[in-house]
Amino acid sequence: MKRLGIWLSASLLLTSSALAADLGWNSGTSPMYSPTPVTGWSGFYAGVNAGYGWGNVNRETTAGASIDNNTGGGVFGAQAGYNMDLGGFVVGAEADLQWSGIGYSDDLGGGTTLKAGTDVFGTIRGRAGVGLGKVMPYVTGGFAAGRGSVSTTDNQNVVTSQSNTHTGWTVGAGLEAQATDNVSIKAEYLYVDLGTQTYSGLPGGNLNASQRFGVVRAGLNYKF
Repeated sequence: MKRLGIWLSASLLLTSSALAADLGWNSGTSPMYSPTPVTGWSGFYAGVNAGYGWGNVNRETTAGASIDNNTGGGVFGAQAGYNMDLGGFVVGAEADLQWSGIGYSDDLGGGTTLKAGTDVFGTIRGRAGVGLGKVMPYVTGGFAAGRGSVSTTDNQNVVTSQSNTHTGWTVGAGLEAQATDNVSIKAEYLYVDLGTQTYSGLPGGNLNASQRFGVVRAGLNYKF
C-alpha cells in the first residue's frame, strides 16, 4: 500500500510537470500565469456605507444628578483606505466620516424638551484580517471624534443649543467579500466611545454629557 502511494505521487508529479511544460507555465513570460492571486486585497479603495446606531448619553447636571438616556438613529457616510495583502494576512488603514441621527429627546417638564445626540462622527482605524479567497474577516480599532449637540425648547418655542467636539476611541470587527475584481461589499460592527464634554449656557445650568454607542452598518467599496 505504501509503495502504491509513492508510485501514485510520483506519477502525478511527473504528469503535472509535463503539463506545465506544455503550457509554458515554467517560463516567466506565459500570459496564463501570474504570481499575484486574482483575489488579492492589496490597493487603495473608497466607498459608501449606511446603518443604525444605538447607545446611551449620560447626563450629569451641576446639581450632581446622573441620568442615563437610551439613544438611537440612522447613520450613513463614506470611507477610504488602503490594504496590503501579505500572502493571506491583510493589514491596512481606513478613515470614515458619518452623518449621524443617534440621539434622544426627553421631557423636562413645564413644557421644556431636551434633545441630545451625535450629529456627525468619524474614525481613523487600523485593520487586520485574514484573506480567505474572496472573503476577509477582520478586526479594526483606532481614534474616533464627533460633534455632539444638546438643545432645549421651552413652552414659548425658544430654542437654546450648544455643540461640542468629543474625542475618544473605537473598536470593532467585520466581514468583507469581493463581488468583482474591483468591487467588494462589507458588514461591520463598531463600538464608539466619544468621552464626556461639558455643555454650558443651557437653562438650568451646565451639563456634562457622555456619548457612547454601537453601530452596525453595511458598505460598498471600489478598489482602484
